[in-house]
Amino acid sequence: MKKLLFLLLIIANSIAAQNIDSLFVAANELYRNGDFENAIEKYKEIASQDAVSSELYFNLGNAYYKLNKVGPTIFYYEKALKLDPTNTDVKNNLVFAKRLALDNIEEVPKTVFQKLNTNYLQKLTYNEWAIVVVVFSFLASLLFLLFYFAYSPSLKRTYFTLSMISFILLFFTIFITYNQYNQTINNKEAIVYAEKTEVRNAPTLNSEKVFTLHEGTKVIVLDAIDNWKKIKIADGKLGWIIADEIKLLSDF
Repeated sequence: MKKLLFLLLIIANSIAAQNIDSLFVAANELYRNGDFENAIEKYKEIASQDAVSSELYFNLGNAYYKLNKVGPTIFYYEKALKLDPTNTDVKNNLVFAKRLALDNIEEVPKTVFQKLNTNYLQKLTYNEWAIVVVVFSFLASLLFLLFYFAYSPSLKRTYFTLSMISFILLFFTIFITYNQYNQTINNKEAIVYAEKTEVRNAPTLNSEKVFTLHEGTKVIVLDAIDNWKKIKIADGKLGWIIADEIKLLSDF
């Protein structure tokens, strides 16, 4: 009975994979023929089956770019980079897409650690850093065992030194993983989808307008009350925006 269920599961997964592949091929064909709206529908159908990938979001961004829809274009390019921060094609296209956005916001100068984090540490997601932690924990344990069982004093010194270095790197990567996880959870990034929206100093329609944003601008969501989100933009300004006028990049 168990073997039969396992076989049925394999068959079901195989059929699902074939269906996704055929949808992807059909969507790509629609894109090549210039039918971008129907291509988008096919790509979203794939996404609805949890078969997401950097390539899928990249194609969605490209299709929206062809339709001159700035908000969705930047949104899906950013989503693609979330899954694969090293994807140079996405990065290059994102540069062009951001030129279409109307808001030119100067970022607050970054500290040395923030620059290090952005330019190097964020090349890996916190899940990938967690894998590095596991590797260093295994390596440190193995080297310590080799030190413990080694007979030669020179080998003992070598294994001990290497194991200590591995333990230091282990704690360092644990810190990085924890930091990246916190940033992912606490810094909820979103993209403005509304063509134009007013940001206010309180979560009410009769409150004072503090600044205006346009589609495609990235914001950080700090808080939420009813149908309002408290946001921060790159230059440090804060305000409240109607929740439906932005779209979160992640589900956290």
